Amino acid sequence: MAVLSVSRRTASRRTVARSLRILGVASASAALALGTAGNALACNINEFSAEAKCDGDKGVITVTDVDPAGIPATVTVYLENNGADQKKVGEQVVKGSREGTTITFTEDWKPNAEYRIHVKATPYVDEDIKPNLVTPATACKKEEEKPPATEPATPTPSASPSKPAEETDTPADTPAPAPSESESTTPAGNAPAPAAGDSNLAETGADSNTGIIAGIAAALVVVGGGAVFFGMRRRGASNSDS
Repeated sequence: MAVLSVSRRTASRRTVARSLRILGVASASAALALGTAGNALACNINEFSAEAKCDGDKGVITVTDVDPAGIPATVTVYLENNGADQKKVGEQVVKGSREGTTITFTEDWKPNAEYRIHVKATPYVDEDIKPNLVTPATACKKEEEKPPATEPATPTPSASPSKPAEETDTPADTPAPAPSESESTTPAGNAPAPAAGDSNLAETGADSNTGIIAGIAAALVVVGGGAVFFGMRRRGASNSDS
């Protein structure tokens, strides 16, 4: 009987120890699971997202945090160029919510530009949102279309092009000839009429023989007058003799 009692006591102790070990393992597993879940619920990089948008004609970059625990996180935005930070656009602190909390960075981004967004929430998150943000291929502000340039009208060549000043016969600095006395004193359109008898002579070119013709005419008149005079005397003499 004593041996049986000791055996039962030993088995009971072993059962209790085994149960305690099982309970310890379960408790440790539960604590680890709760710790992991707590860290996951506290803050996670997957709870952050970024987007390039347009606010009218201006570009903006928005970052949304859907962390239900509302852990403060610092968000920094960098413009990338060939895999390196070209400039720091800005930095803001965000407290997430189950519905999502959005912060906005004013940035006049160019089409197809690349931005790196870094999130830091100690001691939970300290990394970039993957992949990097690439802006749309179309800019927010459309460039105004310029009207097509009109071709200048081709000048019509004149029938008789004027002679350049440097090619004229009279030099530019040579004074114009002074008008003659007849041109300066006689108004245009009122030229004096030629004297009577001069126009015919001028037209026929006989003005140089006028004196000769006048002398011959005078001689004929004298001869004719003398003949008439002598004829009348003879007739009178003959009448007296009879």
